[in-house]
Amino acid sequence: MFAKYKVLLPGLALIFVSGLQANAQAPTLQEQLAAQYKTTKMGTDTSGAAVVEAGTLLAIQKGGILGVPWTDHSLLTTKYEGGAVHSPNSLMVAGKKSLLGHFGTTQNEGQTTKFFGKGDKVYATKIDVKVDKDTVTLAIVACDTCNKTDPPTYNKANVEFVFPKGSLAKASAGDVEDTIGQLLSISDDSQGGDQQQGDQQQQGDQQQQGQQQGQQQGGQDQGQQQQQQEPQSIQMGMTMDQVQAALGQPQKTVNLGPKQIYVYKDLKVTFFNGRVVDVQ
Repeated sequence: MFAKYKVLLPGLALIFVSGLQANAQAPTLQEQLAAQYKTTKMGTDTSGAAVVEAGTLLAIQKGGILGVPWTDHSLLTTKYEGGAVHSPNSLMVAGKKSLLGHFGTTQNEGQTTKFFGKGDKVYATKIDVKVDKDTVTLAIVACDTCNKTDPPTYNKANVEFVFPKGSLAKASAGDVEDTIGQLLSISDDSQGGDQQQGDQQQQGDQQQQGQQQGQQQGGQDQGQQQQQQEPQSIQMGMTMDQVQAALGQPQKTVNLGPKQIYVYKDLKVTFFNGRVVDVQ
């Protein structure tokens, strides 16, 4: 796209063409990370917090990220700098402890906070890039179906990745993703735990349906075998349909008007006006 600028000089008109590249600007680091890490949408249902739309599933590589339940209004920030995890400091924890309750590593004793462990699966719910401060912050929430957390709490946390001063402005998206991956790597299960749970349910339904179909087919086969084993009798006066039901379709048919003949492998049935009159 170009814009033309016209400059008038005495006795001369000059036209300068300037290229505008506003529409061809390279995507920002924020946009590139948003494309790499699809964020998850949270909502509520009758049981409480719920994943409305699952995003990219991440696996925690190092412990130390402190989370609180999704319904908690407080949110603690864990920093990752120089390859080390820095959990919220004791003063911050002490200041919020009365709001957050007792701290622990499990959900089995009524704690409202939880340290995520290595291997736990989480989703990103927000990405915030601050180039001037050399930080990239991911808000995360636990994938409770992946982690088998029951009852679900959807623990959440902020993870702030701190880069050396002045480096983020020059860093490529790949470099930033490599750093994020040291702590939050993209999980092999790209479909996410909630989707996986639906797939497993669907697989179970399909297996059950297959078993039912197999049982039905087995019953039909058994019935057919019983029919084949039981001797079939042809009686005078039987209709053509009754004979076909007993013996099946004939190999040949002879149509002589009111007289018709069904020819089987070792049997010949003669009908007159649609009734059996002779069997040979």
